[in-house]
Amino acid sequence: MPRRNGRPRTFLGHLPLPERTFVVDALRTETVGGIVLLVAAAVALTWANTPLRNSYEEIRDLHFGIGALGLDLSVAHWTSDGLLAIFFFVAGAELKRELVVGELRDPKAATVPVVAAFSGMAVPALVYGIVATAMGGTWNGWAVPMATDIAFALGVLAVIDTHLPSALRAFLLTLAIVDDLGAIAVIALFYTSTIHLPSLIGAVLGLGLFFHLHDRRQVHGWYWYVPLALVIWGLTHASGVHATVAGVALGLMLRVAKDGEVGHRPAEHIAHLVRPVSAGVAVPLFALFAAGVSVSGGTVGAVVTSPEPLGVALGLAVGKALGVFGGTYLAIRFTRARLGQGLALADVFALAMLAGIGFTVSLLIGELAYPNPADQEHIKAAVLLGSLTAALAACVLLRLRNTKYRRLYEAETADTNADGIPDVYQYDNTWEQKHNPSLKRPNDRPYRSDGPDSPTGADG
Repeated sequence: MPRRNGRPRTFLGHLPLPERTFVVDALRTETVGGIVLLVAAAVALTWANTPLRNSYEEIRDLHFGIGALGLDLSVAHWTSDGLLAIFFFVAGAELKRELVVGELRDPKAATVPVVAAFSGMAVPALVYGIVATAMGGTWNGWAVPMATDIAFALGVLAVIDTHLPSALRAFLLTLAIVDDLGAIAVIALFYTSTIHLPSLIGAVLGLGLFFHLHDRRQVHGWYWYVPLALVIWGLTHASGVHATVAGVALGLMLRVAKDGEVGHRPAEHIAHLVRPVSAGVAVPLFALFAAGVSVSGGTVGAVVTSPEPLGVALGLAVGKALGVFGGTYLAIRFTRARLGQGLALADVFALAMLAGIGFTVSLLIGELAYPNPADQEHIKAAVLLGSLTAALAACVLLRLRNTKYRRLYEAETADTNADGIPDVYQYDNTWEQKHNPSLKRPNDRPYRSDGPDSPTGADG
């Protein structure tokens, strides 16, 4: 049995205090952004299904930009290629942090979430392929149901007022981060038809300069990096590679090491500053001009009778849950990890169901996989139907466990001595207790990791 600190490894146990602080900060912003995203999607659907539909299409298809640079794009194109680059920039920064100082830095600790994430991408693609080919369709949209939309999922959690413990939320965040990396790799490898080599070389050189200034020379000042990032984005767009790839590449370039002994980590600090723009502006605006599909009997009928749309819907609503849960179960089974105190496999399945919300990135890949507007309409409707089905099923499952979640949440946030540090990080034999001797038990009794009050789930 894999062991750490002399005890079995715990999956979904208490997070180390710095990790919990980062996760809470990140998810607080994403939750607000998720609510804005829900509103934007609702506005898009309403706008596109009223007599004002023509005005929606006119604004969505309105072109502006610099034609000489190949940047005379439609509003929808600017939101998908431009604003979503900000979203992927934050995803790249979060992935870099997770790999260097977060939960993914330890290969043993990363085994379960990484296996769950990759299984959660492979199984939906397989479900799509089985359904589509069985009905005489193609594999064109196999990548559409792969991704999890963390903002939409957190917006759903906020609406149903659930109290998920931070470990479950962190697991969902890790799934989404790995999903985003997988999605951007798929976009770069499978949805790039032509390459303009000089532009691509220019983009790579720009990334090298960015890395040299930021990581090697540690030059400060946004006025250096924002213009350089725009140039890199423009060259990436001109190269034929989808411009969002530039966003994740720039995020992965950010430095994680602290600036000085007491300084902040640039990757964390920059992600903290940019995340509100991503979650509150970029993603909702993309949704506003991507989710406006006609909701009619004919559209719904096409989703449930056409091979590709049905494959997408079932890939999200069924394949994602099976993939995430199956991958998690197998990883736990073969590593003999144990679940955190108070949690059960039913909680993992509910979270796996929630991961079937694939709104933002699924819509983006759907646009790339199906350039024909008529096909796009049906694929987008399938993404909405699959995501809605997954959201409703997850809501039911999570609400059934909400009383348990509320108790766990209250226990992990309790601060009886009002010192700003949750009691669980003072009573438990956690990472913080070992690495920060200034943390004392409130009653100042000597701490014993094997004592009768030592919790079983503290080493997560």
